[in-house]
Amino acid sequence: MSRVAYVNGRYLPYAHAAIHVDDRAVQFADAAYEVIAVIGGRIADLDPHLDRLDRSLGELRIANYPPRAALAVIARQMVRRNRLDYGLLYIQIGRGAPGLRQSPRDSTFPKDLRPSVVMTCRPLDFRKVAARAATGVAVATMPDQRWARVDIKAVSLLPNALAKQAAREAGAFEAWMVDRDGNVTEGASTNAWIVTADGTLVTRPLSSSILAGITRHVVIAQAREAGLRVEERAFTVAEALAAKEAFFTSTTGGPIPVVTIDGKTVANGAPGETTEKLVGLYRRHLASFAADPAAAFQVLGG
Repeated sequence: MSRVAYVNGRYLPYAHAAIHVDDRAVQFADAAYEVIAVIGGRIADLDPHLDRLDRSLGELRIANYPPRAALAVIARQMVRRNRLDYGLLYIQIGRGAPGLRQSPRDSTFPKDLRPSVVMTCRPLDFRKVAARAATGVAVATMPDQRWARVDIKAVSLLPNALAKQAAREAGAFEAWMVDRDGNVTEGASTNAWIVTADGTLVTRPLSSSILAGITRHVVIAQAREAGLRVEERAFTVAEALAAKEAFFTSTTGGPIPVVTIDGKTVANGAPGETTEKLVGLYRRHLASFAADPAAAFQVLGG
């Protein structure tokens, strides 16, 4: 199947899709983005993702981009044109490229820019996600060297990429960022959680130090509805190693158990029952967006 991309009003063959070399997303990482799950040909949690995109763009002072209704139409067109059944939709909106009469590279915002809008799709094998959830994964801790506004989902992800690359080279699947006080902030592309000895779920509170994960929000709501206690507070690496369970959450994986941290085993080195319960609840949440939730639930791991 040939892939289709959307760039500034046009649906193009993926191989021919491009933005201008002077686009500020290229020159300054002056853009925000979202990654959204597609389940059974339908987009999951589109409204919360567009809410977060609006917030990020507001914080970056990027305006005059297409309204929410137009973005939703384009997003659904992208899923349809790519014949995407299970996978991910990527949306990026940047400040745009200066005109020929403007300075091509100026740190200050050029006037009257037209924001650039990009969307792409790609399939995702949820069987691999389910396999990770079944066995658990390793994480490696890294010093948090990102900028101070990671609550903005901007495309400036180089520190995240370097941390994740270092984690992979250390034999881990994900990197957990650690602040100057020794507390875990979040993963390179995930939110971090632990389960204490008394069964309390702990995850860092929202602030400029972490991204307000859509999956994080869903899991908190599901956990509380299931009668589980949730605390939003900081926790240390030592506390995570002493925890009953550890896991992380993201759009691409949902809850994924963490069984080792820096090569040290968490609890008995296997996914815990609380995490497994949350995995099941989140799969049902995703499956609910499909035309056939029962079939989608099986595709997601049952």
